[in-house]
Amino acid sequence: MVSARVRREQVAFLEARGQSRRRACALLSVARSSVGYTSRLVARDAAALTDMRTLAGQYPRFGYRRIRIYLERRGHVMSVERAHRLWRAAGLQVPRRRPRKRIATGRPRPVPATGPNHVWAYDFVFDACANGQTLKCLTVIDEFTRESLAIDVAGSIRSGRVIEVLSRLVSAHGAPRYLRSDNVTSPPVQ
Repeated sequence: MVSARVRREQVAFLEARGQSRRRACALLSVARSSVGYTSRLVARDAAALTDMRTLAGQYPRFGYRRIRIYLERRGHVMSVERAHRLWRAAGLQVPRRRPRKRIATGRPRPVPATGPNHVWAYDFVFDACANGQTLKCLTVIDEFTRESLAIDVAGSIRSGRVIEVLSRLVSAHGAPRYLRSDNVTSPPVQ
C-alpha cells in the first residue's frame, strides 16, 4: 500500500516526463481529486503546535496529557489522540528520570594508607606467552610508598603459594596494619 504523498510524487514524476495529469492518474490508478489535495490539518495545527513546544520547554517533566490541559486553557481544545499526534509530530518526549546515585553505607570504605607498611595490596595479573601458555602474576605493593614488594609469576598460583609469598614478605618487612585484595580490607597477616 502506497501512501497518498508517494502517489502524488509519482504523478508529478510522470507529469515532468510529459504526460498529462489525467493520463498519469489513469496509468497509476490514482484518483485525480487526491493529486490536487492539500491538507488543511497542517494549517489548523500550526498554532497549537507552537504553543505545545513552548509549554513543553516551560514544563519539561509534563507529558502530552498534562500539556493538553494547558493548551485547552489557552484556547486550543483537542482530544487526547490529537494531542498525542501533535506531540509525536513535534518530536517531543519527557526525558527519562535518572536514578539517584546512592552512597553505599553498608560496605566499609577502604582505609587510606598513612605511612609505610600501613596498607599492602595484592592482586592477580594475567598474561600469555608466545606459545599460548597463560601466566598468572601475584603482585604485592605498599600503597603509601607505591613500592612493589613482590611479583610472583607461575602457570597457576594457589592459596598456599599466596600465603607463602605473604609470610616471606612479613618476615622481611614486618606485618602491615591492613592487607587489601580487590578493594576489600582484611586484618593484618600473622
